[in-house]
Amino acid sequence: MTTPLRQAVRIVASSLVVAAALGAQQKPLTPHQLLARDIYKELVEINTSVRTGNITPAANAMARRFRDAGFPARDIFVGGPTEKKHNVVLRYRGRGGPGAPKPVLLLAHLDVVEALKTDWSDDLDPFKFTERDGFYYGRGTADDKAMASLFVAAAIRLKQEGYVPQRDIIIALTADEEGGDYNGVDWLLKNHRTLVDAAWVINEGGGGALRDGKPLLQSVQAAEKVYADFTLRVTNAGGHSSVPRADNAIYQLAEGLVKLSKFQFPVELNPVSRAFFEQTARGEKPEMAAAMTALVRNPADVGAAEVIARDPRYNSMMRTTCVATLLKGGHAPNALPQLAEANVNCRMVPTAAKTSVQATLVNVLNDSAIAVFDTTTEDRASPPSEMRPEVIGAVEKLTREMFGDIPVVPTMSTGATDSRYFRALGIPAFGVSGLFSDPTVDARAHGRDERVRIEWYFKAQEFLYQLTRLLSSSVPVP
Repeated sequence: MTTPLRQAVRIVASSLVVAAALGAQQKPLTPHQLLARDIYKELVEINTSVRTGNITPAANAMARRFRDAGFPARDIFVGGPTEKKHNVVLRYRGRGGPGAPKPVLLLAHLDVVEALKTDWSDDLDPFKFTERDGFYYGRGTADDKAMASLFVAAAIRLKQEGYVPQRDIIIALTADEEGGDYNGVDWLLKNHRTLVDAAWVINEGGGGALRDGKPLLQSVQAAEKVYADFTLRVTNAGGHSSVPRADNAIYQLAEGLVKLSKFQFPVELNPVSRAFFEQTARGEKPEMAAAMTALVRNPADVGAAEVIARDPRYNSMMRTTCVATLLKGGHAPNALPQLAEANVNCRMVPTAAKTSVQATLVNVLNDSAIAVFDTTTEDRASPPSEMRPEVIGAVEKLTREMFGDIPVVPTMSTGATDSRYFRALGIPAFGVSGLFSDPTVDARAHGRDERVRIEWYFKAQEFLYQLTRLLSSSVPVP
């Protein structure tokens, strides 16, 4: 067991090493920053890839840090459905007593997508924490080990300060968010609901945007699109390829996919996406700003929608999208195909019904020979979270104090996060990190040379620490 003295020695030793590396041009890290960096490095260098890694060592490492910080064993849970898929949950106890408010849950996932050394730059290893040119490199530095490390560091810092919150603070670090078979949040909610039941959840999905190195906006994810897969299938009797016929399965499917490629679902806004366009318009160029304002005023404005649709990200924010992602057909080079199939992946707006989307696909294809099957493996309904003033108010207050007079913009993720499991149960969940990046150069999550700006990692550390205090405190948010 690591004693507090040994832990302090380790932090001081790390401080000397890091300070030497930083040189005279950057201030040495504070003890709190060093602790966060130490946790960050430890997590990145544990291979927690969904398919080829092991998440349990990372869960055990964080549990050990909680114990070393003085949290009682009864408040630390480690467990999961399989040997390699353990989660860790800490309960930082507050004042308690009759009428105590429900906890705030800080959520991050420990797993990462696969990464091969050969796919990265020659001088970088995805599972070696590398500091260079003002960035931290490594798989998971952005998604999602930055937030995991900062939540752990915040809990330890608060414990060292003797802080007693008004409401309990729960930290849950979980498995298989990135599409694995044993999603940690789903498993915890089904098997240990009381461990993670909360008033609201703070998770990934939001963050800040930089433009020319300066903060542009802070986004708070309060909704996300819903995942669905459909299989398009054409079958027939086939035959010898020397005698072609008109009913070729591959041709019929291809013609249907061309129709789909030219189709767009209608605009369908919800309170979160409506607020996103309304507030984003304030920082956009005149033509785009005017289109966003017009769309908010009238979602049926075709001209405004056409302007916004020029930006693929904005287009996906205002409507359901369906796109072909997999294709297969035929069984021999000298035979007419008896089968042709395509997977169409849809990202539905939260207000859309899956049966309605499936019916739309059938109508667009307009070919009775193309069967459309729903092949989604789970129900992922995720209604938008109510914009709770106690949460949004705290984010706005800290954003003004730390980053200046920039807008806090509600956003709907086009991808998926673990927040959907809580929203489906009526528990509001918000993606917010205080971690700012430039989307034009820093969007490397899941990809080559994933990285996070060092400066903004530590600014996010202070932001999340202060946000944790505000959300767990009885002091009203102005």
